[in-house]
Amino acid sequence: MSGGRVTRLAVTVCALLVAADVLVTGRLGWPFDIGFVALCIGLALAVHPSGFFRVGVMPPFLLLGVSLLLAVVDRQAVALANDTFVQAVVSGLAHHSGALFAGVVSTLVVLAIRHRVTQVRRGSAGRQMSSYAYANLETSPPPTRVTSAEPEEKSTTVVGSDDVSPPSRTASTI
Repeated sequence: MSGGRVTRLAVTVCALLVAADVLVTGRLGWPFDIGFVALCIGLALAVHPSGFFRVGVMPPFLLLGVSLLLAVVDRQAVALANDTFVQAVVSGLAHHSGALFAGVVSTLVVLAIRHRVTQVRRGSAGRQMSSYAYANLETSPPPTRVTSAEPEEKSTTVVGSDDVSPPSRTASTI
């Protein structure tokens, strides 16, 4: 799914979770928390790779939106009846911080795994191609590596010994 569709789905499902929990228990409790974490995991699994960032930052904004909405509509669902608006929002975030932490961590873990799998799949496809796939064969051959030296040409210098190697000859000394 695209990032926009996943966002609309997240807001809709989150609103249904809030409505169900508040109607049944009168407060926002652990049923919402469990549904919130499951929603976060589902969003991370459903989104197209181009929407990874959007889903990665979505859980805190969802919970903030829920806290703001309930602080306006039904303050007793997230805070005490005599709490101010700001206190209700902060209470809503604080009381559900465990679910927020679990939702963010699980979302990021799922997205990281999906990103890694995507990289491995793309990398293995690239490894199957030969070096000629990247060469410009019309104008130049593919690059090659050539080394020139034979084992007989190696020299060893022992510390404290006289130089026994023959003098070197260059074109200027011949």
